[in-house]
Amino acid sequence: MIERYVVGLHEVDETQVALVGGKGAHLGGLSRIDGVRVPDGFCVTTDAFRRIMAEAPPVDDLLDRLSRLDPDDREAVRTLSAQIRGTIEGTAIPGDLAAAITRALARLGGRAACAVRSSATAEDLPTASFAGQHDTYLNVVGAAAVLRHVRRCWASLFTERAVTYRRRNGVDHRAVRMAVVVQRMVLPRASGVLFTADPVTGDRRTATVEACFGLGEALVSGLVDPDVFTVRDGEVVARAPAAERRAVPTPPTGGAREAVTGPRRERPALTDAQAVRLVRLGRRIEARFGRPQDIEWCLADDGLHIVQSRPVTTLFPVPVPEAGDRENRVYVSVGHQQMMTDPMKPLGLSMWRLTAMAPMHEAGGRLFVDVTARLASPAGRAGLLDLVGRGDPLTRDALETVLDRGFVPSLPDTGPDGPPDGGPPAPIETDPAVVTGLMERSRASVAALERAIRTKTGPALFDFLLTAFDEHKRILGDPLSMQVIRAGMEATWWLNDRLHAWLGERNAADTLTLSAPGNVTSEMGLALLDLADVIRPHPQVVAFLRGVEDDGFLDGLAELPGGAEARDAIEAYLDRYGMRCVGEIDITRPRWRERPATLVPVLLDHVRNVEPGAAARRFEQGRRKALEKERDVLSRLRALPDGDRKAGETERMIDRVRTFIGYREYPKYDIVSRYSVYRQALMGEAGRLVRAGVLAEEEDVFFLTFQEFRDVVRTGRADERLIRRRKDAFRSYRALTPPRVLTSDGEALSGAYRRDDAPAGALVGLPVSAGTVEGRARVVLDLAEAALEAGDILVTAFTDPGWSPLFVGIAGLVTEVGGLMTHGAVIAREYGLPTVVGVEQATRRIRDGQRIRVHGTDGYVELLG
Repeated sequence: MIERYVVGLHEVDETQVALVGGKGAHLGGLSRIDGVRVPDGFCVTTDAFRRIMAEAPPVDDLLDRLSRLDPDDREAVRTLSAQIRGTIEGTAIPGDLAAAITRALARLGGRAACAVRSSATAEDLPTASFAGQHDTYLNVVGAAAVLRHVRRCWASLFTERAVTYRRRNGVDHRAVRMAVVVQRMVLPRASGVLFTADPVTGDRRTATVEACFGLGEALVSGLVDPDVFTVRDGEVVARAPAAERRAVPTPPTGGAREAVTGPRRERPALTDAQAVRLVRLGRRIEARFGRPQDIEWCLADDGLHIVQSRPVTTLFPVPVPEAGDRENRVYVSVGHQQMMTDPMKPLGLSMWRLTAMAPMHEAGGRLFVDVTARLASPAGRAGLLDLVGRGDPLTRDALETVLDRGFVPSLPDTGPDGPPDGGPPAPIETDPAVVTGLMERSRASVAALERAIRTKTGPALFDFLLTAFDEHKRILGDPLSMQVIRAGMEATWWLNDRLHAWLGERNAADTLTLSAPGNVTSEMGLALLDLADVIRPHPQVVAFLRGVEDDGFLDGLAELPGGAEARDAIEAYLDRYGMRCVGEIDITRPRWRERPATLVPVLLDHVRNVEPGAAARRFEQGRRKALEKERDVLSRLRALPDGDRKAGETERMIDRVRTFIGYREYPKYDIVSRYSVYRQALMGEAGRLVRAGVLAEEEDVFFLTFQEFRDVVRTGRADERLIRRRKDAFRSYRALTPPRVLTSDGEALSGAYRRDDAPAGALVGLPVSAGTVEGRARVVLDLAEAALEAGDILVTAFTDPGWSPLFVGIAGLVTEVGGLMTHGAVIAREYGLPTVVGVEQATRRIRDGQRIRVHGTDGYVELLG
């Protein structure tokens, strides 16, 4: 391989990150855009960096030690990083390499002031910008100074902040190389930053220009206040002048900050026309790189120059529109309804879309439903807002914000709308046999799927699955099943509304639905308590489970006293619930049957914290409490005017809600039961592809869509580069927080409660399960790492059914995501746990171990200490 130590910026483009780093590649790409001027310069390539690293052998050992450090040991990271930097800066640049840099510098003008800028291979990437992590030096004059600062840029790959940033973004230190960009400095009258999308709201049609007099480095470093221009559709729509105009002057006066005086003090750093022209250039740059850009620019006597452009990695992506579709679109998050807002891998996304009842759109590893048509229709809008608002007021508020701006045109109603918006209950009899029949039909369908899929492999498996997805949707969309779910929800709303109006009771249905029969998810949590009862009497089994480190532990149980009984009980639990897991709507997530060790910490918590017989006792206590509540409200209603009628209607609704509300969880159980069958068959195909040498590992199929997976099985060929790109993209999606509502312009909205009835300092949310509880907050982001004591309050991001085993061991619940009828809320009411959901950033604002008070009736959380 011929090594290239120096290349001109005009010789490279954005495809050559490996040679010149992210910044160098972007600058090369910028120089190829018509009308975009980039200051002249060259790159000292990563080949030069590799050579320097080879000349400094102690670095290899230091990198080994760095990779073994605890990332939280900041002092050790700081010390070792400084050693690596000192070694690199102390390594002499070989003569031929120094000569190549000096020759390139002479072509710029030997005594010209230069900018010497780091350009790492993991920098300015679509998945992580690494902005500000590496060093840049301005006003560097002369060959000796440039060579010295090139070494300092190489060393800046190992600043403490860069090392920490790489660890946080999953980037291997050894996989990163450093190039250096050397450019002739432009002496600007003004400079600044352009964001081609609004950096706060994400709106892609709105650009933000920040401008100051003199060098832009002062603005980027926060040393001066900028003039701010907001540009939309080719005109300035807002201006915010600098509070105090200061500038960092260009050479020869140096880099000290000084006040702006004279006529410039009264005018902004740019005119409106210049700001609009700059945004027009930004749009060309954005089109070249395919996503919103953060652009550094400067204005000199000869016009605008672009000195850097990097992708804005913090904005949530926008769903790709259909070809030719230029209409405004409004999307609602699926993850917030499913209580799983983590990103999904491509196979998970495509499988959910293939089996869902509504068309869905993907963005940022999440799924969204287009509700534009519903919002455009007056009747549809009212129904949607009422339905959404009952479950999640934040989503309703976000939708109303979009509507208030006129983003969606109002169209005449063309026919009947979708589901009723809270009118009379669905016309089905309050008969438990209806629910029993639906469950039996579901079990029979899943059993038939299990039998039929056993003989299917290769392309035939994928053909079979497409047919199976039709049956999947038929069961899921069964009109009777949907009527039952709707009837349970409507009865809940009826009871809460009427009993609040008649008796002043808030959220009365929370108590009236305690221990409702037929809830497969609450039964799952109680069954884990029964499993703890089997294990608790056998101390050797308990000790063995405390030492479990992998998923092959079940076979070892049989050799212990009581171990065979424990193993059989665990196997029986997995037979019933082993298809579940946290994030279970993503088929790429391993199930409990595959990873039984996931349940061991929760099981041991129950062994330690819960008394024998707790499952039956808790269920009976809930049933009695619901019965007592029913007697109380009926007695109080009969004492009211027209009391007999009110009591009679209420009694019928209580019977109805207890008959139907438990079924709310069963369709999800049916879905994950089928997903487990699909997953087992697909992983068999993945294993065959690995054995055939087509894929490096089975999990590679997770980064293919269903159709792509099918094509790989058919052809025996896989696109390794596509899989690598998808893995990089998935890592970047994990850093993004999905909005509840997203527009086609890219605006991300999460809504607001707009209420003032909570105490000062309290965290406001949605009340979904009545009661008040005070206790220790345990902030848990991973089920396997939960370590709970009796009386603890669980604080987490979301709780899909896979979190339910924890519910029987806690006193209260706080989540960042959720609604009145989402899974966590339904199970919390079943167990009588005071619960507040939709508390923004709860896992950050509440400290692990902090004492808190959860007001599940009024919807807020007090921080006590």
